[in-house]
Amino acid sequence: MPIAELENVKKNYGAVAALRGISLAIERGELLAVLGPNGAGKTTAVRILLGLTVQTSGRAAIFGHAPGSHEAKLRRGAMLQVARVPETIRVREHIELFSSYYPKPLEFAETIAAAGLGGVEKRLFGELSGGQKQRVLFALAICGNPDLLFLDEPTVGLDVVARRGLWKHIRGFVARGGSVLLTT
Repeated sequence: MPIAELENVKKNYGAVAALRGISLAIERGELLAVLGPNGAGKTTAVRILLGLTVQTSGRAAIFGHAPGSHEAKLRRGAMLQVARVPETIRVREHIELFSSYYPKPLEFAETIAAAGLGGVEKRLFGELSGGQKQRVLFALAICGNPDLLFLDEPTVGLDVVARRGLWKHIRGFVARGGSVLLTT
């Protein structure tokens, strides 16, 4: 059984058809990349799988549950293309807060290392560079030790070194049996 799937999903925004009958399935230990131009519906598909948007028709499930269910939320992490977190909270506070939502989060030090955030833990989010903010958003996606990771345009704003670090962590995550849905 797939751990996440969309089956003949359609999504309309008024007269605009964002998705026209898309089907996909993600298996355990799989990295699935969804490629397409801007406006193709990639982010809409991710938002449906996260339970942030409801499809017009079709079926969506994560771990056999509705995407917005408590059971699904505890087993997934997400880094969205457009995300906002309070700028007046320190990096450590953000990660500790997000980690507290999960039953078996990663250790703080492991999250910091995986996201390449060593040395900025005490800084306010609003004081970070664009690339550092992206790395914090990645840390928030992985800190809960998820089984399924959604990464919507994860390398936007990252320098070459940060991109390599992110890809290294993603490869290791998949090698350990985690699943990833990546859009680009």
